[in-house]
Amino acid sequence: MVKKSKASRSGSPESVFQECRRLDQQLLKLLAERARLYERLARHRITEGQTAWDPHTEVAWQQEMLAAGAAPLSEASLRAILAEIQSGCRALIKPLRVAYLGPEHSYSYLAATARFGHSVELVPVATIAAVFEEVHYGQAALGVVPLENSTDGRVVDTLDMFARMPVRICGEVQLRIHHFLAARCPRDKITEVYSKPQALSQCRGWLARHLPGVRTIEMTSTARAAQIAAEKEGAAAIASREAAQHYGLEIVAANIEDNPNNITRFAVLGEMPSRRTGKDKTALMFQVPHRPGALADAMVVFKKAQLNLTWIESFPVQGAPQEYLFFAEFEGHESEARVKRALAALGKKTLRLNVLGSYAVAPPAE
Repeated sequence: MVKKSKASRSGSPESVFQECRRLDQQLLKLLAERARLYERLARHRITEGQTAWDPHTEVAWQQEMLAAGAAPLSEASLRAILAEIQSGCRALIKPLRVAYLGPEHSYSYLAATARFGHSVELVPVATIAAVFEEVHYGQAALGVVPLENSTDGRVVDTLDMFARMPVRICGEVQLRIHHFLAARCPRDKITEVYSKPQALSQCRGWLARHLPGVRTIEMTSTARAAQIAAEKEGAAAIASREAAQHYGLEIVAANIEDNPNNITRFAVLGEMPSRRTGKDKTALMFQVPHRPGALADAMVVFKKAQLNLTWIESFPVQGAPQEYLFFAEFEGHESEARVKRALAALGKKTLRLNVLGSYAVAPPAE
């Protein structure tokens, strides 16, 4: 346990300030030492034919540090600090290129920085399909795309791209989504509200109660909505606090989402190795024959293997009327013996089976 210094316990403001500066210098020295050790470890991994860094080890490390805590710092503050430490250390080896659904200050951007920090090359693209393409063609090492929202459910464009392109999932980010009404005018002067369709949907109850009759206009992103609100008289945006600050908007109302536990889950796309952590999920996509009982037969496989399904969605097969693909997640890692047996059994009951990846369960981030 670190003992409090005399100055921090009972000293004058000046002595407390000097003690803070002394500790800051210690922190810098420790961070530099930590960075050198990380660089040495990464180069050893490369020599051994491994990737320079292991994302799953980093997730486990972060969770361990969060569990230890650093009171009075909040968990959100500590999480941000840890993410930036890892981000800066990774940048010593090779800049990490991460594609995301842009623009900057969108929620996908916040998810990417929450997971990888700011010392990476963040590449904003205009569509979810473009994120997949960046990863598939090797233009980016990783991609971040929205997968599902606790209010609105699945993100259709993401599931559709898994059916079209052989890209794997190597991680997840769960982001608590807080919506802010931001504008350059008071609430009673607002005539239009701009935002992404999902954000408008997640705030429709609040809008109906507090801004009845105000016109809502759908945009491609919440960040773009904030930009318009900064430029247009009487316009407001539903966006993140970061987007509002970036475009010089005032927060008219905070946390206006109808569901206070509003969380969007993002998939991290890429070929990074997936080590078993003991708290993992596996995602897959499959198609069953178009006959009665075919899906039930497939579900029996999970029951017999005692694999807990955490999510299942259906969506149409392109060009095949009444044919459906199923996207599913279950608890467990594809390297486990029981999972291997279950996948082998499932393969015999399906027309198509694609294992999309296994990854550690991530706790929600602010």
